[in-house]
Amino acid sequence: MTAASSPWHAKAAKLVFNGDAFIGGRYVKALSGKTFDTLNPATGAVLAQVAEGDQADVERAVACAKQAFERGTWSRMAPAERKRRLLRFADLMQAHAEELALLETLDMGKPIRDSLAVDMPLSIGCMRWYAEAIDKLYDEVAPTAPTAISLVRREPLGVVAAVVPWNFPMLMATWKIAPILASGNSVILKPAEQSSLTAIRIAEFAAAADIPEGVFNVVPGFGETAGRALGLHMDVDCIAFTGSTEVGKYFLQYAAHSNMKRVGLECGGKSPNIILADAPDLDAAATSAAWGIFYNQGEVCNAGSRLIIEAAVKEQVLEKVITVGRGMRVGDPLDPATDIGAMVDAGQMKRVLQYIDAGKAEGARLRLGGEQRVIGEGCFIEPTVFDNVNNSMKIAQEEIFGPVLATIEVKDVDEAIKVGNDTIYGLAAGVWTRDINKAFRVSSALRAGVVWVNCFDHGDISSPFGGFKQSGSGRDKSLHAFDKYTDVKATWINLGA
Repeated sequence: MTAASSPWHAKAAKLVFNGDAFIGGRYVKALSGKTFDTLNPATGAVLAQVAEGDQADVERAVACAKQAFERGTWSRMAPAERKRRLLRFADLMQAHAEELALLETLDMGKPIRDSLAVDMPLSIGCMRWYAEAIDKLYDEVAPTAPTAISLVRREPLGVVAAVVPWNFPMLMATWKIAPILASGNSVILKPAEQSSLTAIRIAEFAAAADIPEGVFNVVPGFGETAGRALGLHMDVDCIAFTGSTEVGKYFLQYAAHSNMKRVGLECGGKSPNIILADAPDLDAAATSAAWGIFYNQGEVCNAGSRLIIEAAVKEQVLEKVITVGRGMRVGDPLDPATDIGAMVDAGQMKRVLQYIDAGKAEGARLRLGGEQRVIGEGCFIEPTVFDNVNNSMKIAQEEIFGPVLATIEVKDVDEAIKVGNDTIYGLAAGVWTRDINKAFRVSSALRAGVVWVNCFDHGDISSPFGGFKQSGSGRDKSLHAFDKYTDVKATWINLGA
């Protein structure tokens, strides 16, 4: 089947795009009347005009969210009833999964195969998991003397702003909004300006699931206006952010300059994927390493962008990585045979190409790719592999967020650990070895929030995700996500009075 004959093109042609904000239970225009274009990065075509929310729209959304929280129609609703409504929300997402997958692919360029088989099931599963968790969380009674009872309860924070990135627009949104809503908070979702369409679409599902007016709001717009306004707002009680370390630091500043709101950050990464000579299956390790950097066009915060290989097996592993990368199909995201789609926009494509030029200039050896793939007006880059990389090079230290692999040779496990930790980031890491003692030693020594042993980028919703160092603080996924969106209240009852 050719891309032109793919049924997904016909389905995409029938879509109707909505670019409005969603505030107070209904779709609205930006108060300024301003809009911005959202583009299909595979073709350059304009998909829709999206409401350009700014401070005035944030003020309106926060007021609605705060009023809803204080009314208690959601925050004081019985957990079992919140569960029922969130499960209905998830059911509506499931019923429209093809439409959401198409919006995701058209808006940010990822292959439709991945949007449909990965992003949508994980997003819907996330909503269901947190819905089911609501009425299974117990509070505590402290071990006091018989003359007193101390109740330890978790209470929702209030108004939580979720600021999410463009690389996994729907999945990152659900990682935030599911536990935020499950906890009883009101939420304002600000999608990335490059990929607002799925966030806007699911607002209708929230309303149809009887989530009360004002509890779920969507304000599209730019980071320097809408994002900043949320960060500085005195009635926003928490910011949940996924994105670059640079922007994460802005939210810390905004919190300090406003109400000291809680800030949860999942930021950048430069994840080491360490393959030792005693890996149980070198071919499997190499294949995983290739997909660990080229999947989703390399636009993954925990991508295994630094391949650290023990010298004895470096060439064998690298040849296999190159073979896998060479076999990946770059092309039309609506073609189910495509492995690597379009970069999210022309700016990101240019940024990645500049990093490739920097790698060449610093003396790294280009072993694969390194060029823009010209397909119409789209933003495509070939899978790229560098060898002979020194960890001090720019391509080894800075987050590229593209399909670019930096290969670093080490002499032994001690050097692998040293190089792996030689970064400002600490989001994720991988290690491949058949020696369980060595696996435990390396995983303990690596300063990363997630370490995979003999696999890469594995896990499910039950396992926490987040980083050390400048990769952020707090955790998404698992019951630990509730820590970000609730406060602990102790109530001491004196029984001796």
